[in-house]
Amino acid sequence: MIIIARLMFLLALFLLLVTNTGQMVFAQDDNNVRDACSVTRFQSLCVQTLGHFSRTAGTSPSKWARAGVSVSIGEVKNVEAYLAQVKRQGQLKGRNSVALSDCVETFGYAIDELHKSLGVLRSLSKSKFSTQMGDLNTWISAALTDEVTCLDGFEGSKGTNVKLLQNRVQNASYITSNALALIN
Repeated sequence: MIIIARLMFLLALFLLLVTNTGQMVFAQDDNNVRDACSVTRFQSLCVQTLGHFSRTAGTSPSKWARAGVSVSIGEVKNVEAYLAQVKRQGQLKGRNSVALSDCVETFGYAIDELHKSLGVLRSLSKSKFSTQMGDLNTWISAALTDEVTCLDGFEGSKGTNVKLLQNRVQNASYITSNALALIN
C-alpha cells in the first residue's frame, strides 16, 4: 500500500510539474508575441496573425520581421486572388470595374515588393545592414502604398461587393503596416 501511495504521489507531482512548465512555456510564448506586436499600430491583429510564430521567433527582432513579412505576403496573395476572381466574375461595373483592374495590378506590385523584402531579411549582413534596412523600409512602404491606392479607387462607392472588397484590402494593408513596424 505504501508503494502505491508513493507512486501516486510521484505521478501527481510529475503531472503538476509538466502542467506548470507547459503553462510557463505558453505564457512566455504569449509574452513574446505581445512584446513583438507592441510596436505595431494594429496590435490585436498582429497578435492574432503572428501568434503561431511565438515559439520559433522567441525574442528575435529579425525573426519577428520575417514572420511579419511572410504573413503579409500570404494575406496579399489571398486578396490578389480574391480580386482576380471578382474581376473574372464581372461583379463590378463601370468605374468600379476600372478600379478593380487597378487593384489587381497594384497588388501584384505589392507582392513583388514584399518578396524582395523577405529575400533581404533572409540575408541580412552587418556590412550592408544600413542599406538593407533602407531598402526594406522603401519596399514595404511601397507595398503599403499600393494597397492603399487600391482602396482609393473605390472611394465613395457603395454596394455589398465593394464593401467586402474594401474590407479585405484594408485588412491586408493593416497586416502590411504591422510588418513595416516590425521591420523598424
